Amino acid sequence: MNAMQEKFKTQLKLAKRRRLLVRFRRPLEPGTVNGYVLDIGPEFFLLALISDGIRPNGFQCFRLTDIRRLRVPDKYAQFHEEVLKKRGIKFPKKPLVSVRSLPNLLLLANKAFPLVTIHREKVEPSTCEIGRVVEVHKGSVTLLEIGPGAIWDERLRTYRLNQITRVDFGGDYENALHLVGGENFQRAVDLIWGPSDPSINKLAKCSR
Repeated sequence: MNAMQEKFKTQLKLAKRRRLLVRFRRPLEPGTVNGYVLDIGPEFFLLALISDGIRPNGFQCFRLTDIRRLRVPDKYAQFHEEVLKKRGIKFPKKPLVSVRSLPNLLLLANKAFPLVTIHREKVEPSTCEIGRVVEVHKGSVTLLEIGPGAIWDERLRTYRLNQITRVDFGGDYENALHLVGGENFQRAVDLIWGPSDPSINKLAKCSR
């Protein structure tokens, strides 16, 4: 981590301690990201996202090395906080996840939320993968994915951890997919392992 990244990490720690709204850019996507820092690890940090509509929209975890033009606090923090206050929205609580390591983050997010989204923006810049984490093993993560139509895949897919640039969970889109497709999860599990195999327990064990 270079001197600029160390400076950003120090600023993020300040934002976390003082509950300051931050804004930054990333070279991997257009626009800016706005939210509250809830946890900081050696590689990733956890942000409670505040949407452009000035409402909470789940949680996102970004790599520290991808931060650009960090503002602590954001230039319009006072306005955002006044809007949140008038809407009766309290400061977001940290979910039961950890950014101590990427495997730990994926498994705990999978336990705390119904769906987890991974981004591999340097490999597939315009797509993301959403689903349940089945296993994290030997530098890879295996997912049972759910598609845009809230239809579960009929096979598992595995991705390299070192390609992951961002992890999301608890957002409006993940919640919408689960609202429609969540009840069909067991059917998807049965398609892969067979109805006689207690695979739902297998998935739960892999998620701890």
